[in-house]
Amino acid sequence: MKRNRADWQPLLQQLRERQETAQAMGGEDKIARQHSRNRLTARERLTALFDPETFNEIGALAGGNHPGGAAPVPGDGLVGGCGRIEGRSVVAMAEDFTVKGGSIGHPNAAKRARLVRLALEQRLPLVLLLDGAGERAGNSSERYPVAPGDLQLAADLKGQVPVVTMILGTSAGHGALTGMFADFIVMTEGSHLFTAGPPLVRASLGIETTPQALGSARMHTTESGVAHNFAATEAEAMDMARYFLSLLPSRAGDPLPVLTDSDSAAPRSVDNLMDIIPPQVNQAYDMREVLNCLVDAQTLFELQPGYGCSLITALARMGGIPCLLVANQPGVLAGAITVDSAGKAAHFIDVAHAFGLPLVSLLDNPGVMPGADSERAGVLRAAGQMFAAQRRYRGKKIVATLRKAFGFGSSVMGMNPWDRQTISLALPSASLGGIPAIGGAEAAQASSQEAARMEEVQSGAWVPADSMAFDKVVAPADLRNEIIAALQL
Repeated sequence: MKRNRADWQPLLQQLRERQETAQAMGGEDKIARQHSRNRLTARERLTALFDPETFNEIGALAGGNHPGGAAPVPGDGLVGGCGRIEGRSVVAMAEDFTVKGGSIGHPNAAKRARLVRLALEQRLPLVLLLDGAGERAGNSSERYPVAPGDLQLAADLKGQVPVVTMILGTSAGHGALTGMFADFIVMTEGSHLFTAGPPLVRASLGIETTPQALGSARMHTTESGVAHNFAATEAEAMDMARYFLSLLPSRAGDPLPVLTDSDSAAPRSVDNLMDIIPPQVNQAYDMREVLNCLVDAQTLFELQPGYGCSLITALARMGGIPCLLVANQPGVLAGAITVDSAGKAAHFIDVAHAFGLPLVSLLDNPGVMPGADSERAGVLRAAGQMFAAQRRYRGKKIVATLRKAFGFGSSVMGMNPWDRQTISLALPSASLGGIPAIGGAEAAQASSQEAARMEEVQSGAWVPADSMAFDKVVAPADLRNEIIAALQL
């Protein structure tokens, strides 16, 4: 019987109209304006992020029924829901700049909290696509029955599931703060990120400024370190986010996404390392060349490449196994540990700890950066925080000393003997000591005979190997296969 169908039609017509209003976002003119800035709309961004035809929207009708009778606000400036990335379920939300500048009204806040809570309760990765003005100016004059905050919930996600933030326009205030809890933050060309924009800075401090000066993508990825990677386009940012997530499990405690059928993961000799690494400790080389030799082909993904450049942090696969690489860069400040490099290393070591990524440390540094500027910047505190992250880490820790490893610089990189390493490797060129022999002898007021003895002891891996400071001394050509063997234990 079809006796109730006619009664349903008015309700279904209202549902269609409300859904169409939400789908239209800010309307054709504002969508065109968004495109004129070379920016996608919120819905286009989610389509680009997720696998095709997998997005399932949540809260589309939020903002469509104002209790005071005001005009509907499509989606209340936020589009979100669940979808799949490389077949795995992910929660995502995208601020809609075409609707009230992507600002956060009361329904918007409730939707945010619902989506973050969904990620927390279902233990699903979360992606934030930010392009909004923060708290909506009219909120103080409105009263809603439910206006929860997502900030606490976002903080609770830390270490539970992978979180990625993409800054795709101008992000300020509450939205920007929420995005800072992410494991990985990428900003696109022309995007801006700050706690408060130029009008508020002018009103509160009387200072004239610009979005570029306050928080450009270049500044945050090279000077402040607030963001990790710079993307020239939104498509590049999406690729980074998808690849980052592909190398991590969906939640803490899950198995790693290992690839076992790739030709690039097969064991192989890397004897060209002898052409890259000079055995003399006072000669520079580019550690990126070493990493590209060691990892599976086309898998190296450097994290925060423009910041703390005396140290490289990167995700990659070795033998098909995802891992975090932390490697000194002898081509920059001889690979010394600086405030910036220690900070970025500590962050990503904590990410590796949370999600069970093996940690591969490649050492070639003269220690912690000395000097008045370094001390004034707080290098001792930063190095201590990196050391604490290293000590917190629980997982497969593989340490390879390529050349020099002096003082606290060796400790923060995890070279200390019996520091929970799965294996401690060294090339024959390894040189250790509390302080470098060159310069260290003078600082210690050592005699010429004592100085000569310091240089002799620090030349080669033989003395530390004799006392089991290293588990194995290996030829450069064997280094990749030795690391993979340890990863497969």
